[in-house]
Amino acid sequence: MRLAVDSWSPEFGAPGGGDDLPTGPGEVDPTVEVPVDRWAPRAPATTPDVPVGFVDGVRRVEGVVWGNGDGPDGEVRQAAAVSIAAGAVCCAGERATITSAEVQRLLVGPAGFAPLTTRAGRFEPRAVADDDPAALQRGMQERLRRLERRLLDRLRWPDEVGEIGLLVLDGPLDGSVEVDHAIGYVKSHHVAYLPEEVRHVVGALLPGQRTPLFLAQSSWTRFSWYLRLPYGGEHPWAGIVRCEASADVGVGEAARLADLAAARLPRFASRPHKDRRAPQNLYPIAGLERHLKRLLGDGNHVLRALREAAADTRRAAS
Repeated sequence: MRLAVDSWSPEFGAPGGGDDLPTGPGEVDPTVEVPVDRWAPRAPATTPDVPVGFVDGVRRVEGVVWGNGDGPDGEVRQAAAVSIAAGAVCCAGERATITSAEVQRLLVGPAGFAPLTTRAGRFEPRAVADDDPAALQRGMQERLRRLERRLLDRLRWPDEVGEIGLLVLDGPLDGSVEVDHAIGYVKSHHVAYLPEEVRHVVGALLPGQRTPLFLAQSSWTRFSWYLRLPYGGEHPWAGIVRCEASADVGVGEAARLADLAAARLPRFASRPHKDRRAPQNLYPIAGLERHLKRLLGDGNHVLRALREAAADTRRAAS
Protein backbone atom coordinates (compact mmCIF):
# COMPACT_ATOMS: atom_id res chain seq x y z
CA MET A 1 0.00 0.00 0.00
CA ARG A 2 1.32 3.45 -0.96
CA LEU A 3 0.91 6.05 1.78
CA ALA A 4 0.77 9.83 2.01
CA VAL A 5 0.47 11.97 5.15
CA ASP A 6 -1.37 15.26 5.72
CA SER A 7 -1.54 17.32 8.87
CA TRP A 8 -4.74 16.94 10.89
CA SER A 9 -7.90 18.38 9.33
CA PRO A 10 -10.24 20.51 11.48
CA GLU A 11 -13.23 18.39 10.43
CA PHE A 12 -11.87 15.59 12.64
CA GLY A 13 -12.07 17.72 15.78
CA ALA A 14 -9.28 19.08 17.97
CA PRO A 15 -5.91 17.33 17.48
CA GLY A 16 -5.52 16.93 21.23
CA GLY A 17 -8.84 15.23 21.70
CA GLY A 18 -11.29 16.10 24.42
CA ASP A 19 -13.87 14.65 26.73
CA ASP A 20 -15.85 11.59 25.81
CA LEU A 21 -18.94 12.22 23.75
CA PRO A 22 -21.80 13.04 26.13
CA THR A 23 -24.07 10.22 27.21
CA GLY A 24 -27.62 11.02 28.23
CA PRO A 25 -28.62 10.26 31.81
CA GLY A 26 -31.37 7.83 30.84
CA GLU A 27 -33.52 7.11 33.90
CA VAL A 28 -32.63 9.02 37.08
CA ASP A 29 -33.67 8.26 40.66
CA PRO A 30 -32.88 11.18 43.01
CA THR A 31 -34.20 9.38 46.11
CA VAL A 32 -31.46 6.79 46.69
CA GLU A 33 -29.84 8.73 49.57
CA VAL A 34 -32.63 11.06 50.73
CA PRO A 35 -36.21 11.80 49.60
CA VAL A 36 -36.74 14.65 47.16
CA ASP A 37 -38.17 16.92 49.88
CA ARG A 38 -34.88 16.60 51.82
CA TRP A 39 -32.62 17.50 48.93
CA ALA A 40 -30.19 20.18 50.19
CA PRO A 41 -26.44 20.87 50.09
CA ARG A 42 -24.51 18.34 52.16
CA ALA A 43 -21.24 19.04 53.94
CA PRO A 44 -18.98 15.98 54.17
CA ALA A 45 -18.76 14.11 57.41
CA THR A 46 -15.36 13.93 59.10
CA THR A 47 -13.10 11.99 56.76
CA PRO A 48 -9.56 10.62 57.14
CA ASP A 49 -6.65 12.32 55.41
CA VAL A 50 -6.07 9.42 53.03
CA PRO A 51 -3.77 9.30 49.99
CA VAL A 52 -5.54 10.14 46.72
CA GLY A 53 -4.64 8.68 43.33
CA PHE A 54 -5.42 10.17 39.93
CA VAL A 55 -5.48 8.43 36.53
CA ASP A 56 -5.70 10.28 33.23
CA GLY A 57 -4.84 9.89 29.57
CA VAL A 58 -4.01 12.18 26.67
CA ARG A 59 -4.06 11.77 22.93
CA ARG A 60 -2.58 13.71 20.04
CA VAL A 61 -3.39 13.19 16.40
CA GLU A 62 -0.13 13.37 14.46
CA GLY A 63 -1.63 13.38 10.97
CA VAL A 64 -3.98 11.84 8.44
CA VAL A 65 -2.48 8.86 6.61
CA TRP A 66 -3.90 8.24 3.14
CA GLY A 67 -3.55 4.69 1.84
CA ASN A 68 -3.76 3.92 -1.88
CA GLY A 69 -4.52 0.22 -2.28
CA ASP A 70 -2.57 -2.01 -4.64
CA GLY A 71 -5.71 -3.64 -6.05
CA PRO A 72 -7.22 -2.88 -9.46
CA ASP A 73 -9.69 -0.33 -8.04
CA GLY A 74 -6.90 1.58 -6.25
CA GLU A 75 -9.29 2.58 -3.47
CA VAL A 76 -7.99 5.40 -1.25
CA ARG A 77 -8.73 5.14 2.48
CA GLN A 78 -7.67 7.33 5.38
CA ALA A 79 -6.44 6.53 8.86
CA ALA A 80 -5.47 8.67 11.84
CA ALA A 81 -1.91 8.46 13.11
CA VAL A 82 -2.39 9.06 16.82
CA SER A 83 -0.17 9.03 19.90
CA ILE A 84 -1.84 8.18 23.20
CA ALA A 85 -0.54 8.04 26.76
CA ALA A 86 -1.96 7.19 30.17
CA GLY A 87 -0.51 7.57 33.63
CA ALA A 88 -1.17 7.74 37.35
CA VAL A 89 -0.12 10.11 40.13
CA CYS A 90 -0.30 9.54 43.88
CA CYS A 91 -0.86 12.44 46.30
CA ALA A 92 0.04 11.71 49.91
CA GLY A 93 0.51 14.55 52.36
CA GLU A 94 2.22 17.39 50.51
CA ARG A 95 3.91 15.12 47.98
CA ALA A 96 2.71 14.14 44.50
CA THR A 97 4.46 11.25 42.72
CA ILE A 98 3.89 10.01 39.18
CA THR A 99 3.86 6.25 39.59
CA SER A 100 3.29 4.96 36.06
CA ALA A 101 2.99 6.11 32.45
CA GLU A 102 2.75 4.38 29.09
CA VAL A 103 2.76 5.65 25.48
CA GLN A 104 1.36 3.99 22.37
CA ARG A 105 1.47 5.09 18.73
CA LEU A 106 -1.41 3.82 16.62
CA LEU A 107 -2.76 3.93 13.09
CA VAL A 108 -6.54 4.00 13.54
CA GLY A 109 -8.42 3.29 10.33
CA PRO A 110 -10.14 0.65 8.21
CA ALA A 111 -8.69 -2.86 8.12
CA GLY A 112 -5.84 -3.27 5.67
CA PHE A 113 -3.30 -0.76 6.95
CA ALA A 114 0.05 -2.33 7.86
CA PRO A 115 2.27 -1.21 10.75
CA LEU A 116 4.18 1.95 9.88
CA THR A 117 7.71 2.16 11.29
CA THR A 118 9.08 5.69 11.64
CA ARG A 119 12.00 7.44 13.32
CA ALA A 120 9.52 8.47 16.02
CA GLY A 121 8.32 4.94 16.71
CA ARG A 122 6.17 2.22 15.21
CA PHE A 123 2.49 3.01 14.56
CA GLU A 124 0.45 -0.16 15.05
CA PRO A 125 -2.80 -0.51 13.04
CA ARG A 126 -6.10 -0.61 14.92
CA ALA A 127 -9.14 -1.30 12.77
CA VAL A 128 -12.42 0.62 12.79
CA ALA A 129 -15.47 0.02 10.63
CA ASP A 130 -15.18 3.15 8.47
CA ASP A 131 -12.82 6.01 7.73
CA ASP A 132 -15.23 8.89 8.28
CA PRO A 133 -14.12 11.42 10.92
CA ALA A 134 -16.67 10.31 13.53
CA ALA A 135 -15.60 6.65 13.28
CA LEU A 136 -11.93 7.60 13.60
CA GLN A 137 -12.66 9.80 16.63
CA ARG A 138 -14.56 6.99 18.34
CA GLY A 139 -11.78 4.52 17.54
CA MET A 140 -9.12 6.79 19.00
CA GLN A 141 -11.08 7.41 22.18
CA GLU A 142 -11.80 3.69 22.56
CA ARG A 143 -8.09 2.87 22.37
CA LEU A 144 -7.23 5.56 24.90
CA ARG A 145 -9.83 4.19 27.31
CA ARG A 146 -8.41 0.69 26.82
CA LEU A 147 -4.94 1.94 27.68
CA GLU A 148 -6.24 3.64 30.82
CA ARG A 149 -8.06 0.48 31.88
CA ARG A 150 -4.94 -1.62 31.30
CA LEU A 151 -2.97 0.79 33.46
CA LEU A 152 -5.61 0.43 36.19
CA ASP A 153 -5.12 -3.33 36.18
CA ARG A 154 -1.39 -2.87 36.88
CA LEU A 155 -1.45 0.04 39.32
CA ARG A 156 1.28 -0.04 41.94
CA TRP A 157 1.53 2.69 44.54
CA PRO A 158 4.70 3.61 46.49
CA ASP A 159 5.39 1.25 49.39
CA GLU A 160 5.41 4.10 51.90
CA VAL A 161 1.89 5.12 50.84
CA GLY A 162 0.17 1.80 51.31
CA GLU A 163 -3.48 1.79 50.29
CA ILE A 164 -5.06 4.58 48.26
CA GLY A 165 -8.20 5.91 49.92
CA LEU A 166 -9.70 7.52 46.81
CA LEU A 167 -8.90 6.89 43.15
CA VAL A 168 -10.05 9.63 40.76
CA LEU A 169 -10.40 8.72 37.08
CA ASP A 170 -10.52 11.81 34.88
CA GLY A 171 -13.70 11.52 32.83
CA PRO A 172 -16.88 9.48 33.18
CA LEU A 173 -16.85 5.82 34.13
CA ASP A 174 -18.03 3.28 31.58
CA GLY A 175 -19.07 0.30 33.66
CA SER A 176 -15.86 -1.65 33.09
CA VAL A 177 -13.93 -0.30 36.09
CA GLU A 178 -13.71 -2.72 39.00
CA VAL A 179 -11.22 -0.96 41.26
CA ASP A 180 -11.70 -0.24 44.94
CA HIS A 181 -12.41 3.38 45.91
CA ALA A 182 -12.67 4.54 42.26
CA ILE A 183 -14.79 7.46 41.11
CA GLY A 184 -15.23 9.17 37.76
CA TYR A 185 -14.56 12.91 37.61
CA VAL A 186 -16.49 14.90 34.96
CA LYS A 187 -15.46 18.52 34.45
CA SER A 188 -17.96 19.62 31.79
CA HIS A 189 -21.75 19.43 31.66
CA HIS A 190 -23.35 18.56 28.32
CA VAL A 191 -26.64 17.10 29.54
CA ALA A 192 -29.00 17.72 32.45
CA TYR A 193 -29.14 14.80 34.86
CA LEU A 194 -31.36 16.07 37.65
CA PRO A 195 -35.14 16.53 37.54
CA GLU A 196 -36.26 20.12 37.76
CA GLU A 197 -37.55 19.91 41.33
CA VAL A 198 -34.04 19.30 42.76
CA ARG A 199 -31.84 21.02 40.16
CA HIS A 200 -31.70 24.26 42.17
CA VAL A 201 -29.66 22.50 44.86
CA VAL A 202 -26.61 22.50 42.57
CA GLY A 203 -26.61 26.29 42.40
CA ALA A 204 -26.91 26.51 46.19
CA LEU A 205 -23.76 24.48 46.89
CA LEU A 206 -20.88 26.14 48.70
CA PRO A 207 -17.26 25.08 48.04
CA GLY A 208 -16.71 21.64 49.55
CA GLN A 209 -20.40 20.76 49.59
CA ARG A 210 -22.13 18.13 47.48
CA THR A 211 -25.62 17.18 46.41
CA PRO A 212 -27.25 14.00 47.64
CA LEU A 213 -26.60 10.93 45.54
CA PHE A 214 -28.77 10.10 42.56
CA LEU A 215 -28.85 6.91 40.51
CA ALA A 216 -28.50 7.23 36.72
CA GLN A 217 -29.24 4.32 34.40
CA SER A 218 -28.45 4.34 30.68
CA SER A 219 -26.12 1.80 29.09
CA TRP A 220 -24.96 1.04 32.63
CA THR A 221 -26.01 2.07 36.14
CA ARG A 222 -24.02 4.34 38.44
CA PHE A 223 -24.39 6.60 41.44
CA SER A 224 -23.63 10.24 40.75
CA TRP A 225 -23.46 13.56 42.59
CA TYR A 226 -22.40 17.15 42.04
CA LEU A 227 -19.90 19.04 44.18
CA ARG A 228 -18.53 22.55 44.10
CA LEU A 229 -14.84 23.43 44.08
CA PRO A 230 -13.46 26.75 45.34
CA TYR A 231 -12.23 29.60 43.10
CA GLY A 232 -15.06 29.12 40.61
CA GLY A 233 -16.46 32.63 40.25
CA GLU A 234 -20.02 33.90 40.56
CA HIS A 235 -21.97 31.82 38.03
CA PRO A 236 -24.38 29.34 39.73
CA TRP A 237 -22.58 26.41 38.06
CA ALA A 238 -19.07 27.83 38.40
CA GLY A 239 -16.70 25.30 39.94
CA ILE A 240 -19.26 22.49 39.71
CA VAL A 241 -18.07 18.98 38.84
CA ARG A 242 -20.01 15.75 38.62
CA CYS A 243 -18.66 12.53 40.09
CA GLU A 244 -19.67 8.92 39.53
CA ALA A 245 -19.31 5.61 41.35
CA SER A 246 -20.38 2.16 40.27
CA ALA A 247 -23.83 1.16 41.47
CA ASP A 248 -22.29 -2.15 42.54
CA VAL A 249 -20.66 -0.52 45.59
CA GLY A 250 -24.02 0.19 47.24
CA VAL A 251 -25.50 3.40 48.63
CA GLY A 252 -23.45 3.42 51.84
CA GLU A 253 -20.08 3.08 50.12
CA ALA A 254 -21.07 5.55 47.39
CA ALA A 255 -22.01 8.11 50.07
CA ARG A 256 -18.67 7.53 51.80
CA LEU A 257 -16.80 8.10 48.52
CA ALA A 258 -18.90 11.21 47.83
CA ASP A 259 -18.03 12.65 51.25
CA LEU A 260 -14.38 11.79 50.73
CA ALA A 261 -14.38 13.51 47.33
CA ALA A 262 -16.08 16.61 48.75
CA ALA A 263 -13.52 16.77 51.57
CA ARG A 264 -10.36 16.01 49.58
CA LEU A 265 -10.78 17.34 46.04
CA PRO A 266 -11.16 21.07 46.86
CA ARG A 267 -7.54 21.20 48.09
CA PHE A 268 -6.42 20.24 44.56
CA ALA A 269 -8.55 22.87 42.77
CA SER A 270 -6.55 25.02 40.37
CA ARG A 271 -6.51 28.82 40.51
CA PRO A 272 -7.80 30.95 37.59
CA HIS A 273 -4.57 32.94 37.30
CA LYS A 274 -2.61 29.71 36.78
CA ASP A 275 -4.97 27.60 34.66
CA ARG A 276 -7.65 28.76 32.23
CA ARG A 277 -9.58 25.55 33.02
CA ALA A 278 -9.68 26.38 36.73
CA PRO A 279 -10.89 25.25 39.12
CA GLN A 280 -12.08 21.96 37.60
CA ASN A 281 -8.68 21.05 36.14
CA LEU A 282 -7.19 19.73 39.38
CA TYR A 283 -3.48 20.34 39.92
CA PRO A 284 -2.49 16.63 39.99
CA ILE A 285 -4.38 15.98 36.74
CA ALA A 286 -2.87 19.05 35.07
CA GLY A 287 0.64 18.01 36.12
CA LEU A 288 0.09 14.45 34.92
CA GLU A 289 -1.20 15.72 31.56
CA ARG A 290 1.92 17.87 31.11
CA HIS A 291 4.14 14.88 31.87
CA LEU A 292 2.27 12.63 29.43
CA LYS A 293 2.41 15.25 26.67
CA ARG A 294 6.18 15.50 27.11
CA LEU A 295 6.38 11.73 26.67
CA LEU A 296 4.56 12.03 23.34
CA GLY A 297 7.51 14.00 21.99
CA ASP A 298 7.61 16.95 19.61
CA GLY A 299 4.63 16.89 17.25
CA ASN A 300 6.53 18.45 14.35
CA HIS A 301 9.23 15.80 14.63
CA VAL A 302 6.63 13.03 14.62
CA LEU A 303 4.87 14.50 11.57
CA ARG A 304 8.16 14.69 9.65
CA ALA A 305 8.93 11.11 10.59
CA LEU A 306 5.50 9.99 9.35
CA ARG A 307 5.98 11.76 6.03
CA GLU A 308 9.40 10.22 5.55
CA ALA A 309 8.04 6.74 6.26
CA ALA A 310 5.13 7.30 3.87
CA ALA A 311 7.54 8.42 1.15
CA ASP A 312 9.47 5.17 1.64
CA THR A 313 6.29 3.18 0.94
CA ARG A 314 5.73 5.08 -2.31
CA ARG A 315 9.32 4.50 -3.44
CA ALA A 316 9.04 0.81 -2.60
CA ALA A 317 5.84 0.52 -4.67
CA SER A 318 7.21 2.32 -7.74
